[in-house]
Amino acid sequence: TFGSVTALDGVSFDFAGTSLGLLGPNGAGKSTLIKTLLGLIRPQQGSASVLGLDCTREAIEIRRRVGYVPERDCHSLHAYFIRPGDPKIPVIYQVDRARDGGSFTTRRVVAIQHGRQILNLSASFQVAEEGFDYQHDMPQVPGPEHWPDRPEQRAAFAEKLPEKYRADFLRARPIEIREVEPRDFMTPEKTSDRNYLWFRMGAAAAGQGPVMQHALLAYASDMYLLGSSLRPHGLTWFQGRVMTASLDHAMWFHAPIRFDEWHLYALDAPFTGGARGFNRGMIYNQSGQLVASVAQEGLLRPLKPRESA
Repeated sequence: TFGSVTALDGVSFDFAGTSLGLLGPNGAGKSTLIKTLLGLIRPQQGSASVLGLDCTREAIEIRRRVGYVPERDCHSLHAYFIRPGDPKIPVIYQVDRARDGGSFTTRRVVAIQHGRQILNLSASFQVAEEGFDYQHDMPQVPGPEHWPDRPEQRAAFAEKLPEKYRADFLRARPIEIREVEPRDFMTPEKTSDRNYLWFRMGAAAAGQGPVMQHALLAYASDMYLLGSSLRPHGLTWFQGRVMTASLDHAMWFHAPIRFDEWHLYALDAPFTGGARGFNRGMIYNQSGQLVASVAQEGLLRPLKPRESA
């Protein structure tokens, strides 16, 4: 019995395979069976075991072995980029199931290529809970319809680039971006580190579940973030005057995300020094709700002009 509904009654079976799929209408007992096998629901009678472990007495060990992640949303992640990745080969992920608590679940992930670590990440997941609500107001900037889209903006500058860079500069990208008061790509003036852009992923994100919405926004959140550190120095990547790379990336998710819709990314960089830049971002949906916050430190190493022989 689950609540006032008898979901399972008189079920008995043995399964010796490596995978199990459940089909049935709502209320048939699929979720109840899985939760019973994982020890999240105590059976009223009878017994069950998974991997030789009793579902009532050894539930924590069962969940540890099968890698169960409860129905919890990721609320924060912290990643260090250790080495460049190689897009030509697969990535091996090692996952440490650090903790499955009553409210929080923690995972540590190591990404490996060529036998070496390229990324370390820790992520925390939380059950839905009620609490106190407060947020900073969304900055008042004109909406995305007031600004040129990225292909239009880049097309105007393509002729100024060396020909070998133009194809990549103009290639189609899945993330739509519209900068608020965009700078000149080649010769920008020194300006405030504070900047804004609108972004979304359109049809590719439409209909995706919460996990994929988080993943898509996390991927997109790296874009333009490190550039905030360049603004007070009048720099861009196209000048050949600075070496840049993301060193780490942290993100906190505050509310449900629909990344097929426009979001405002409010960015700043309160510090540069020691060949590093510290950057922050706050992401709002068009209703003004703060859905995520971001922080990143990046390499900002000055390049000296090469002396002619």
